[in-house]
Amino acid sequence: MPHTAATAVIEPVAEVAAPGPVYLDHNATTPLDPAVLRAMLPFFTEHFGNPASVEHAHGNVAQSAVERARDETARAIGARAAEVIFTGGCTEANNLAILGVARLQSGPRHFITTQIEHPSVLEVFHALEREGHSVTFLGVGEDGRVDPDSVEAAFTEETLLVSVMAANNEVGTLQPIREIGQRCEERGVLFHSDLAQALAYVDVDVIRDHVHLASVSGHKAYGPKGVGALYVRSRGPRVRLAQILFGGGQERGLRSGTVNVPLVVGLGAALAIAQRRRDADSARLRDASRELFARLERLGGVWLNGHPQERLPNNLSLSVEGVEPLALIRLLRANASFSASSACATNEVRTSHVLLAMFGDTWRARQAFRLAPGRFTTETDLEGAGAALVAGIERLRGGG
Repeated sequence: MPHTAATAVIEPVAEVAAPGPVYLDHNATTPLDPAVLRAMLPFFTEHFGNPASVEHAHGNVAQSAVERARDETARAIGARAAEVIFTGGCTEANNLAILGVARLQSGPRHFITTQIEHPSVLEVFHALEREGHSVTFLGVGEDGRVDPDSVEAAFTEETLLVSVMAANNEVGTLQPIREIGQRCEERGVLFHSDLAQALAYVDVDVIRDHVHLASVSGHKAYGPKGVGALYVRSRGPRVRLAQILFGGGQERGLRSGTVNVPLVVGLGAALAIAQRRRDADSARLRDASRELFARLERLGGVWLNGHPQERLPNNLSLSVEGVEPLALIRLLRANASFSASSACATNEVRTSHVLLAMFGDTWRARQAFRLAPGRFTTETDLEGAGAALVAGIERLRGGG
């Protein structure tokens, strides 16, 4: 049986201290790419017009920038520009997709999702349950993957929408969205996918993958925080949504409010860069993550969580025998920044719902943490962070 780590305060690992902590929490948020910042800056200052004021030059410049960003966002997912609605983030996009479909119905309907979705999906479905709709929350295997057969088995005559994320933020598992989407299309059921974690590293094509609604995040793809988008299919099938936000009717009446031009420009630029860099970034980070895992695995009692192959290239979700994650995070605060659970959760210390769905209330679920290097993480960064992690784990196990 794995032993329980001590919870006493332990002094930092001074012998492997780096000039500053290495950032290894890219599944929580990514740094803004400098090229994205350069694209955004003019729209904070000289190009400040309201894109709705198209009758004059200032508004036209802003509107042109918004439409260019809409085109860049659409190209990143294989969509048409007119199918992209800008939002204040992926949480809003998820809410608009699910509630927008549900609110057009005249009576209760059935929905399908998984137990490991982001709270911005799960909490919306809980709200729909309170309104009288029925929801099936599918379980996953120990690899964090949902079985497409379980999706098909859950279909009823009243099933309206299925929502399954493309990539899990905590354990990195990639879901079989193409197969799930195909089965939904065959049954005349809408398919929504949260793409927040995927677009920096994974090729997604909403037509090929049979996705009818897709949520996009800026800050998970080296773009700015506070901006996202929702893809709404306009062809075979055409998706209709009820508005859930009321006002001036911007974004086809589905997202009222003045469009935040600098952030939208940043989103488009970030996704355009991700398209160009995706293959190279993914290959480098996959190799780097494998090397880091191999180094830690030599300590013994180190378990990789999530699917061993079908996973984000930069995600290492680990459970280490004899090590309490929060103790390790505090110990290595000067060396590396990483996460014991989703950064979208509150400060309350609780076991992740994702890991509970995978492993139940076990030590492996309770003692999991996540290492996530990114585009700007160097070999030197990983060398220093790896040495700190080895020293920290040995210290907590009482070996140093």
